[in-house]
Amino acid sequence: MAKGTEIRLIAQNKKAYHDYFIDDTYEAGISLVGTEVKSLRMGKCSLKESYIDEKGGELFIVGMHISPYEKGNIFNRDPLRVRRLLLHDYEIRKLSSQVKVKGYTIVPLKVYFKGQLVKVEIGLAKGKKLYDKRETIAKRDADREARREVKEEMR
Repeated sequence: MAKGTEIRLIAQNKKAYHDYFIDDTYEAGISLVGTEVKSLRMGKCSLKESYIDEKGGELFIVGMHISPYEKGNIFNRDPLRVRRLLLHDYEIRKLSSQVKVKGYTIVPLKVYFKGQLVKVEIGLAKGKKLYDKRETIAKRDADREARREVKEEMR
């Protein structure tokens, strides 16, 4: 890897993979203030209950919780404030048209550092039905059992 492109995971939205079929993923920057970045460096972030909203030709992440920086003072911001995502105009148009026409939704999947920059991986997703969730769980359990049996045979 080239210098400055190390990826360090901060938070991951595992529930999104359970609740949605992820069709396409995009990497977006996020607009933050200094104390939020310091808090992210300490790993204080949660993507539970967060989603992406489109307003006025821009995408915003709503419900992402970044804990206030412990050593911060008046510069600390609201932990649940709405933050703007940084994407190219053509990517925003493509995503918003998919959401309006085909019934997709946009969900945040991961927050990570890429070098010095904070990035958010967002996914174009379609909701799973209850039977799809059960099928996914059954498939995962079957794979786990198969791996366990192979491991037992190796001994």
